[in-house]
Amino acid sequence: MLGGGGLVAANVYASATEDDGTQQARTLSSPAGTIDCPDVGSKLTAVPDGAREDVAKELALLDQQIADAYQRLQESAQAIQQDAGFADSAIMNPLKDKRTATIERIAIAIERVGERPQGLESLAPCTLRAADSGNGDQTDAGQNEGGDNQAGAEQGGQQPENGGQSGDGGQAGNGGQAGNGPVAADFTDITAVQPNVTGPALQKGASRGTFTTSCGVNENGLFNSDNVIVAPGVSNGAHHFHDYVGNQANDAFASDEDLANAETTCVDQGDKSSYFWPVLRLQNGTQEQDAGSPGGGIEGNAGEIVTPKQVTMTFVGNPRSKVTEMPRLLRIITGDAKAFVNGTANANASWSCTGFEDRQLKDKYPLCPQGSDVVRTFKFQSCWDGQNIDSANHRTHVAFAAADGSCPNGFTAIPQLVQRIVYDVDAPSLQDGGRTTPLFAVDSFPEQLHKPVTDHGDFINVFDEDLMGQLVDCINEGRECGVGADDPGQEEPTEAPTTPPAGNDDPKPGDGGGEQTDPPATEEPATEEPATEEPATEAPATQEPATEEPGKGEPGNEAPATEPAQDDEPTVSSTVAPKSYGTPSADADNDQAQAGSGDGDNDANASSGAAQTQPADVGDDTEDSLGTKPQAVGGNLAETGTTLWPAMAGAVLLIGGLLVLIRARRTAR
Repeated sequence: MLGGGGLVAANVYASATEDDGTQQARTLSSPAGTIDCPDVGSKLTAVPDGAREDVAKELALLDQQIADAYQRLQESAQAIQQDAGFADSAIMNPLKDKRTATIERIAIAIERVGERPQGLESLAPCTLRAADSGNGDQTDAGQNEGGDNQAGAEQGGQQPENGGQSGDGGQAGNGGQAGNGPVAADFTDITAVQPNVTGPALQKGASRGTFTTSCGVNENGLFNSDNVIVAPGVSNGAHHFHDYVGNQANDAFASDEDLANAETTCVDQGDKSSYFWPVLRLQNGTQEQDAGSPGGGIEGNAGEIVTPKQVTMTFVGNPRSKVTEMPRLLRIITGDAKAFVNGTANANASWSCTGFEDRQLKDKYPLCPQGSDVVRTFKFQSCWDGQNIDSANHRTHVAFAAADGSCPNGFTAIPQLVQRIVYDVDAPSLQDGGRTTPLFAVDSFPEQLHKPVTDHGDFINVFDEDLMGQLVDCINEGRECGVGADDPGQEEPTEAPTTPPAGNDDPKPGDGGGEQTDPPATEEPATEEPATEEPATEAPATQEPATEEPGKGEPGNEAPATEPAQDDEPTVSSTVAPKSYGTPSADADNDQAQAGSGDGDNDANASSGAAQTQPADVGDDTEDSLGTKPQAVGGNLAETGTTLWPAMAGAVLLIGGLLVLIRARRTAR
């Protein structure tokens, strides 16, 4: 009886004090400020071919150093509050020294085969934006000598919420993302935004056709945190998860030959192109299998991954001229994954709602009325330099057309990829910090705080040459071609719904933060988006992919001791083959919606003049596998049983002891 009672009591106590993992996630993202470092890659507009591989790995190491420092910053919030100099001595100064050594290796690598770049050493110091100000206040160690990051500190209204403090819209309830974004001020009511989409007038020589490719919605559940464009050969080069459609061999270690020989989810097997973009997550506390892994929860990317409802990828023409074929293996990145600190010059993703797509946002997530879905749109660069399939900063070999459709001198018009991604997510409840209806946000680098302006897309052209020829002919001849081109398209409501977004008591632009009362005017790249939109004809399959169990454990809460500055070369863990979450399948469902996309994790500000003409900028570990429908936090009956069996065993012992006692008493009589 004593043993059974003891088991029951111990189990009750353990259950009452059990940590479900949520506390760990919140500790990781406690508000301690934002680390703001100059983007070295943006200054490297010309890197000799012989140095590019080494430079790419060193640039990826710079990102890893920032991520490590940001995590130490989060873990040291209490120590920083007690000692104002702790951040400088334990985090910012060591980070500066590491960056100095890495930048020097970049300069040496370039000097071996070309001319040594000048002025890179001034990019080593980083700034620390205090969470309670967010207006560019900096620590002593964080003074940016070159002033390269001031654009990020002057982005009207984007800074005040960067610490995500508990008083800002009740953000402690956003599923473990508190302190790391998003916040209420990152959202705005789409019904209060004025129409701001204008298209260029089509001239006599315009290429008016469209070509649609259908590659699914990542129903295979293929994810990783790599970026083969900006960080080839480096695992977790993106520091956030991507959705992949099309090419199924895409990870950091994929060679051109791997991409050419890979399977594809595209209905037309001649399209093996790679389309990838940061995943969208609900900040609801769901522990995905990357919750304890780099690129996932360790770097502040937490919550339920949302599978798109529909992905449409359409190649369109030029409003004033014919287009030429894209070169095979051309890489294009649109948007800037670091726009929160780089400034918005390269920001190019747009957000809207079905029924309201004449209103586009770049620096806000939309609050959509009931019955309207969230729409995420990428328009890629449509001018090519005629020579290179990539460039040192992954931008200068392509450019956006001017408002009239003209390309910069030396550039030629190519088909423009337009990706439209639709999500069935409800408008979050801003008044309670997303407790009733969770907030949503794209994955991001840790220091980018999940801002919508950091959204971006990546594309690698692996079209069969014959199919690319058909694509160009179709566009130049003014026809509608490709998989799904004959579908009637999804009809949008003729009148915009007027129902206020769910959970938003007083919808208005900038709701929750008061930072911006008027929506920014958004000028889209100069190519008219095709009128036809191809819908998904049926819901994506929810097959569960085979996966590897992620690494376990979250960082502790203790403040790290001041560590000596040291040069950290890439370790084995930073260069080994990455885990791809999902089992690729060659069989694409022909009835799925058109897929698309891209990502630009190491996106850099361009400084190449006309070649970079851009659109106007706007100011608890689980062992379950990850499928297209992410796993919930709550346990099932079997899981509940595994936690209650000690109490059940104790109850049996207690009852058995009682029966023995009763029988003994009867025998004694």
